[in-house]
Amino acid sequence: MRAFECKMCGTCCFGEGGIRLGEKDIKQISRFLEISSESFLSTYCETRNGRLYIKTGPDGYCIFHDREKQCLIHPVAPPACSLWPFYPAIVNDRDTWNAAKEACPGLNPDCTFEEFVRQAKENSK
Repeated sequence: MRAFECKMCGTCCFGEGGIRLGEKDIKQISRFLEISSESFLSTYCETRNGRLYIKTGPDGYCIFHDREKQCLIHPVAPPACSLWPFYPAIVNDRDTWNAAKEACPGLNPDCTFEEFVRQAKENSK
């Protein structure tokens, strides 16, 4: 039984997020978009508390989320995106996991917390 299978619904792309970027992410995404790093930073990023993040669009979703095409940078998505839902906060807390199951249709409702944690560990290898 798979604990998670992405439904490409975009639920995890909504909200003032924490999609933090490192230098490698900036280079990969800029190259993927075929723009300069400077252009990428000025157009798609913001600095909060001294850290660089992907902006949220006016609709409240990640600026790279398109309702029809889904993630416009999926092949080079930052680690925070590809890690979902195996975040430490979810893996380490049953209540947070239950809340995530209610919000994310990709989380298998029949999966136990223990099985989710086991698959999270496998996924991190």
